[in-house]
Amino acid sequence: MEQIEKGECCYWIGLAEGMGIRKIHIDDYDEIYALWSRMPGMGLSDADSWQNIKRFLIHNKDMSFCYEEDDKIIGTILCGHDGRRGYIYHVTVDMEYRGRGIGRALVEKSLKQLKTEGIDKCHLFVFADNVIGNDFWRSSGWTRREDIFVYSTLI
Repeated sequence: MEQIEKGECCYWIGLAEGMGIRKIHIDDYDEIYALWSRMPGMGLSDADSWQNIKRFLIHNKDMSFCYEEDDKIIGTILCGHDGRRGYIYHVTVDMEYRGRGIGRALVEKSLKQLKTEGIDKCHLFVFADNVIGNDFWRSSGWTRREDIFVYSTLI
């Protein structure tokens, strides 16, 4: 189904029931935001508003995924790139579903999509005090950089 919303053409698709990885759609926003809000170590800001997530998904088409089980989203990954490097945000799996490889499967899916876009390196950001997140990325074979600092400013 197609609809024009605020001058943009939007498509809504029927989703298969059951479980597994599928692309995130902006219609998932309320459910994924609720999941993110429950997760310790997850940093949320105005950048995570409905409009900003919609823009991110449009700009980074076919890069962000969720894991759904019994019609419930239990895992997410936001992924995109700037033309030369990939970036991953908001990788999480609901606490009761962890340890089943869902997070790793989501990461692999997004990395595969980056590769198809010609991107050969990916970065992510983890809060220093996010023990669970830091342990996950370390155990997944990612290298923690000690040679750079991240600076931020509001514009």
